[in-house]
Amino acid sequence: MAKPGQSGLARVLSASRYSYQGLKAQWKHEAAFRQEVCLFIIALPFALWLGDTALEKAVLIFSVGMVLVVETLNSSVEAVVDRISDEHHELSGRAKDLGSAAVMLTLLLAVVVWGVVLIG
Repeated sequence: MAKPGQSGLARVLSASRYSYQGLKAQWKHEAAFRQEVCLFIIALPFALWLGDTALEKAVLIFSVGMVLVVETLNSSVEAVVDRISDEHHELSGRAKDLGSAAVMLTLLLAVVVWGVVLIG
């Protein structure tokens, strides 16, 4: 979050620094994120090669990129739940399970997108 009173370029630079710190923490602490980054790196050249149009290439890249976005949101939910308490609570478990389900659904959607583009 940018410092109070910041605006313009200073605010953008502060926000960028915080985003970088988040990505760095995500890489350091989340094995699933590292695996999904590897998936993205592998998928990127295939998307550029297999997509017939610029739109197809973009959709293929976007579908795998969204997995990274949702994984990051899931990790943020998990961090907040863990910060609140480390004791088991039904709602904490549900929050973590829902975040995991969101990642799984995004992965499934990416598979469907790739299937539709490559088969259709």
